[in-house]
Amino acid sequence: MQDTLVLMSHHLCPYVQRAIISLEEKGVPYQRKYIDLADKPDWFTDISPLGKTPVLTVNNTAIFESSVILEYLEDTQIHPLHLNDPLGRAQHRAWIEFGTTTLNDISGFYNAKDADAFSKKAADLSKKFKRIEQELGDTPYFNGAEFSLVDVAFGPVFRYFDVFDQIGDFGVFKDKPKVTAWRKALALRPTVSKAVTPDYNKRLLKFLKMRKTHISRLMS
Repeated sequence: MQDTLVLMSHHLCPYVQRAIISLEEKGVPYQRKYIDLADKPDWFTDISPLGKTPVLTVNNTAIFESSVILEYLEDTQIHPLHLNDPLGRAQHRAWIEFGTTTLNDISGFYNAKDADAFSKKAADLSKKFKRIEQELGDTPYFNGAEFSLVDVAFGPVFRYFDVFDQIGDFGVFKDKPKVTAWRKALALRPTVSKAVTPDYNKRLLKFLKMRKTHISRLMS
């Protein structure tokens, strides 16, 4: 009997996107249930101790935190996205964590209150991607021709910049041809596209405009 999987989601959450990309890559039947994080229902806080998305319920048993969800899917589903050898898996887990810190930097970027803080956050992101540039080869994905969990982690990272690019050129990807090629390859991956609803860009632009931060002023 097949498990019933329901992913508690939020339209803009990058960590939800990670879980969706993995589920789509594995071809696992699942449902999405969207949560208003500004008005969380009691049943959601009961299954999400941190009050965050994503949460995956498996036959009504809840698993929270995206990294745990990804590992659970690796343990239970076909089409593995991790490398076979323990050392390679450990290295990839480290780069997934690097992707998480990059998401934190992106949050700092769009939450920067003034031009100086904004420029510093843009420089921090540029340094992050410069470091990644050194790790990439000439093939489309992080692990060459093979799509992996590192790609799952970075698909949502690059998606932010599809919207940021509509606001301005902040020089984050300047002189980083391999990162730029990787970004384009991930954007073309159908499972990455399916990780968000068609109105994602519109939703993110509205979210940014309401922040009352430097980037929202640039949009005015």
